[in-house]
Amino acid sequence: MHAPLIPPEALPATGTLIGGEWLDSPRRFPVTDKYTGQPVAEVCETTREQVALAVRTTHQAVQAGAPAPHLRAAVLRRAAELIETRREHFVMAMVAEAGFTLADANGEVDRAMVTLNLSADEAVRLVGEMVPFAASPGAEKRLGFTQRFPVGVVCAITPFNSPLNTVLHKVAPAYAAGNAVVLKPSAFTPLTGALLGEVLLAAGMPPGFLAIVQGEGDSVGSWLLAEQDVAFYTFTGSTRVGRIIQQAAGLRRTQMELGSIASTLVCADADLERAIPKIANAGLRKAGQVCTSVQRLYVHQSIAEEVAQRLVEYAATLRAGDPRDPATRVGPLISEQSAIRAEGWMQEAVAAGARLLCGGRRDRSVIEPTIIADAPGDGRVWCQEAFAPLLALRPFDDFDAALASANDTPYGLSAGVFTQDIDRALKAARTLRFGTVQINETSSARSDVMPFGGVKDSGFGKEGPAYAVREMTEERLVIFNP
Repeated sequence: MHAPLIPPEALPATGTLIGGEWLDSPRRFPVTDKYTGQPVAEVCETTREQVALAVRTTHQAVQAGAPAPHLRAAVLRRAAELIETRREHFVMAMVAEAGFTLADANGEVDRAMVTLNLSADEAVRLVGEMVPFAASPGAEKRLGFTQRFPVGVVCAITPFNSPLNTVLHKVAPAYAAGNAVVLKPSAFTPLTGALLGEVLLAAGMPPGFLAIVQGEGDSVGSWLLAEQDVAFYTFTGSTRVGRIIQQAAGLRRTQMELGSIASTLVCADADLERAIPKIANAGLRKAGQVCTSVQRLYVHQSIAEEVAQRLVEYAATLRAGDPRDPATRVGPLISEQSAIRAEGWMQEAVAAGARLLCGGRRDRSVIEPTIIADAPGDGRVWCQEAFAPLLALRPFDDFDAALASANDTPYGLSAGVFTQDIDRALKAARTLRFGTVQINETSSARSDVMPFGGVKDSGFGKEGPAYAVREMTEERLVIFNP
């Protein structure tokens, strides 16, 4: 008999969290190990009635009033400490249900603690600003300032590819601002969200300020959209689903981090010793399942062959396979179906004339790190988000044309440029229509303190605790007229 992939003592509650209690329901859905395909757990699917109860309970908690800012900060700091004490449990959950390698899972835990502490900082320094009424003739004696108040119930709908830290980029700033949260984790990765719920309650978050509902977007997600007491929706996922949420939200506020085709440009003067490992890791880590993963890689013609060779050599050092093996650097995709899709796109590109420089092979849900050159401009590996360990390399001679090509997608989340030329760097910053433009970094470099969000079909609004807390508050102007 095989040992359980997650031992019983490490498994979180598998119900719906409402008012500090985990509630069962008749229907259950399986959680599978993304590498072995074996069942890991069964989770109760939240019922329609439980969704309504979750929103009603959190709404009542907000109406009664949030704890003082210093108390909210203390909860978030204590949660960071508790996550460290349960690190092994979080890692086991993410390796199993998300397919993360040990390195990626531990990195997720490290970043989660940073996000919690940053959010705690914001809880105690969330203030408004003075209004300079003296600038208006006749109003110089007035005193005006703004204050910020919580919006109410925040509904967080979160993705499988960052089941802890992205969740905390929504939950922690929301609570720091005094809001209550209804969290719906991805149905692929419900256990990590449940573990986080246990930690937040243990850290002292008032039970009414957190609910966790589990299930698919077509059912539970749709029911959440129908609940009018939700004041704010924060979502990370596909542009298609983002449009559905935005339409349902109406005049209610939202923050959307949606689809992407991320580009990175490597100019002739780039420092390749720095650039190559950054590009390879940014395109292939987490099996390429990161919204900012380098997919389009533009390389100046004069160094294109050298860059291609170096990337192939580096990719050969990234072992793909069992995420529980400490030597593994590229684990499985979220499902075998996703891997089959990505494999088909690669085969389609090669059939249309692209060169397969390395990789391309699939073993169940694992795809080897893959580098393709000269992909056709209308092929799916170039024109659609791959969400797989795939780099599509294309040479360029004209920097302006490369910038225009990078801009020529419906998306605009993040881009990177490697160059030593300050004029070229500034031109890229002015020209690339992306939420983030990184110089001498890839599209996929992110610090949790920074503002993060996209433009165009990549969405709007910002993550990053200092920015998210302001999105999740209402600004009120107060004027004294002596």
